[in-house]
Amino acid sequence: MSAVLPPTSILFACNLNRVRSPMAAALMRRRFGDSVRIDSCGLRPADSVDPFAVAVIDELGVDLSGHEPKSFDSLDGQVFDLVVSLSPEAHDRAGEFCRDRRIRFEYWPVSDPTLVEGTRDQRIEAYRLARDGIDRRLAERFGQARTFRG
Repeated sequence: MSAVLPPTSILFACNLNRVRSPMAAALMRRRFGDSVRIDSCGLRPADSVDPFAVAVIDELGVDLSGHEPKSFDSLDGQVFDLVVSLSPEAHDRAGEFCRDRRIRFEYWPVSDPTLVEGTRDQRIEAYRLARDGIDRRLAERFGQARTFRG
C-alpha cells in the first residue's frame, strides 16, 4: 500500500482508550504534529492511561502521561475525516459513529497487549510490539510528514 496524504482530522478508537488508541494518537502526533487534528476514544473509557503504554511511548520521547480516556459519546458533534478502529468491538461502534456523518473508517487490528501474561519484561515487550505495529501501519498509510526543512 503506498502512502497517501493524511486526513486533516483523524480519530483512533479502541475498547478503553487506555492503550492502543492513545498510543496511535501519540504516534500520529509524533509524525504530523499540529498539521492534523488527532483524537482518540474508547467504548468504555478507563479511569487513566495504562502505565506500560506511557512507558513505551516515552521511549520515543513522547509524553502520554496526561492522556485522559474518553468515549465515543463524549465526541458528540465532532466530525473527523477518518476514524481508525484498533479492536473488533471499536470497529463496530466506529461504523455506527461514522454512518450518519459520512465519515470514512478503517479497521487496523492490533492485539491487546494487556492480555499478555508473564514477567514485566515480557509484558512490556507486548506493548512495544503493539506500538511498533501501529507505527508501521501509520508509515505505510500516511508516510512521513513533509516539512519545509527538507
